[in-house]
Amino acid sequence: MQDTLRKTGRFGGRSARRAIREATDFSMLPGLTSSLPVCDVMNEEQVHLIDDASMSILENVGIVFRDPIALEDWRKAGADVEGELVRLDRGLIRELITTIPSEFTYFARNPDRNIRLGGKHAMFIPMTGAPYLRDLDDVRRSSTLDDLAMFHKLAHMMPALHSSAHHIVEPNDHPISHRHLQITYSSMKYSDKTFMGMTSSPRNAEDVLDLCSILFGADFMETHPVVTGNCNANSPLVWDETMLGAMRAFNRRNQPVLCSPFVLGGANTPASVAPTVALLNAEALSALAYTQVIRKGCPAIYGHYLSTVSMRSGAPMAGMPEISQMNFMIGQMARFYDVPWRTSSALGGAKTFDAQAGYESATTLSAVMHSGANYIWHSAGWNEAGMHCSVAKFIVDAEQCAMAYRMAEGPRWDDFEEGLDAITDVGPGGHFLGHPHTLENFQRAYFMPEMFDNNSIEQWQAEGSTEITERALGQARKLLREYQEPTLDQAIDEALLAYIARRETEIPAADALNQEY
Repeated sequence: MQDTLRKTGRFGGRSARRAIREATDFSMLPGLTSSLPVCDVMNEEQVHLIDDASMSILENVGIVFRDPIALEDWRKAGADVEGELVRLDRGLIRELITTIPSEFTYFARNPDRNIRLGGKHAMFIPMTGAPYLRDLDDVRRSSTLDDLAMFHKLAHMMPALHSSAHHIVEPNDHPISHRHLQITYSSMKYSDKTFMGMTSSPRNAEDVLDLCSILFGADFMETHPVVTGNCNANSPLVWDETMLGAMRAFNRRNQPVLCSPFVLGGANTPASVAPTVALLNAEALSALAYTQVIRKGCPAIYGHYLSTVSMRSGAPMAGMPEISQMNFMIGQMARFYDVPWRTSSALGGAKTFDAQAGYESATTLSAVMHSGANYIWHSAGWNEAGMHCSVAKFIVDAEQCAMAYRMAEGPRWDDFEEGLDAITDVGPGGHFLGHPHTLENFQRAYFMPEMFDNNSIEQWQAEGSTEITERALGQARKLLREYQEPTLDQAIDEALLAYIARRETEIPAADALNQEY
């Protein structure tokens, strides 16, 4: 609409401009190419100090791989293996990680939604893993498969979210042993963006990848990343059989995993920032190197989950200054090794969508944007230390991502001369509101949030004194009414459903992860 009005040279007055403002645009923003300078909190000597400390940990302390296949793989690669303890020479680590691509492209089922990752290229991904939600009535309750589908639809419609993730909330109305199948299908069906794959067991990971091969084709996956797995270390210094088996499943098919130490600062790491980074860097490097033992040249992502622990209660904390410091430092280390890296964004421990939730998430998002992160996970909905996903916060967080995206794009220069001409036209004491340059650029000149109310208190009261939670829930209902399911080829859809039906007959329905069927 706006392009048409530009071509005619007129905007048709106030009513036309209001129609433009109120029109909903669900187009996904391209992957972010950030122009922001990164915040380097370490000098060159300190970067080498962390690197040396991490390498010394791997050489002298060693790291446990609780997996016989991985242990044999490391023996063949030349590592020192004693029982489950693996000691890795720094030369071997450096050699292995050099084959990790510094950048790669994720391919979505809609090619218009492909995403470049690595270097200056970044993407936003919603939260995952919540067993509860705060729903459209802001009621905290156990989540279902229908709730998961709702969040996948919302993720599909949020322009600044580049992925539908996977289990944004747990489908607790389905047996645990079958959930990965339904989660994957929901991710594929209700959005045509890229998505994540469950790594809850090696066999579950194989199911996910089989479903991906139906959607994309097995040969296509050999040369095109289409799905992301996440593998967490048991800090300190342990990789277990479940994560390593899932890692092999993804890497053997050339699909990337996030190699993610799970940091509870002060509990499973030292109670100090720099030694904590040295430890998690060692853990991440050991997994990154192992991805290249599995398949040389396979894409992989330096990962982590960061929280600090309250020394009063033992509870995990988010939005803390030390977490921002660690993000800055990890960004420097990832750039030192020239690998893409993952962080978490909108974390928080608040029990409702209150001021604490906003402060915690905004503090971390700001640091993340200046850290140079690539795979920005948990960017929408996270609350209560990940125990629930809030619909209201999901909507506002996604808009915050759009605001961060706009900031990171940098200033626009394409209308610089026109803007200077407007200054000449208006001159001293005038105003720019009715100038043609303003009418041409009002829609894009400054970010206009839908969830923030900037009107006078009188207007706010006249319109019902609506608080942000109520506004966000109203926006969620509106989006769900307007949602249009992206077309999925009928033959592919039938093949996906047939695979799921077969596997649900083969895997016993149980409240336990499938490890053997």
